[in-house]
Amino acid sequence: MKNPAPDQLVGLLRGTIAALVRRDEPDLSARQLAVMLTCYLEDEAQTVRGLAAELHVSKPAITRALDRLTEFELVRRKVDPLDRRSVLVQRTSKGNAFMRDLSKTVHDLAASFDKPASAAAMRRETVMEQV
Repeated sequence: MKNPAPDQLVGLLRGTIAALVRRDEPDLSARQLAVMLTCYLEDEAQTVRGLAAELHVSKPAITRALDRLTEFELVRRKVDPLDRRSVLVQRTSKGNAFMRDLSKTVHDLAASFDKPASAAAMRRETVMEQV
């Protein structure tokens, strides 16, 4: 996707979210997905405090998102051995698999936008797939 138009980017986001909700797995809220992406796309270890600052939400909101992600086995918590007051968020094999699937979905959808079909045609095709 070179120099995508705004409607193409929104279409890509919509297609990605639609693919996520069609899966036979629990859906993630926008906040849970933001926490998940931050944990898996940033190189440094994440903490509740750091995630709250990064995403500009409260620590309790991050804690609730991590509760669900932990329940789905997409992340795991570990007490920071250097600062026992802090909790580190760790990646899991199930979370890595989720991220691989998500990356493939985004890649495949982005590639479909590079085909000659118009953005409007792509939206119609996506809507028809849902019916």
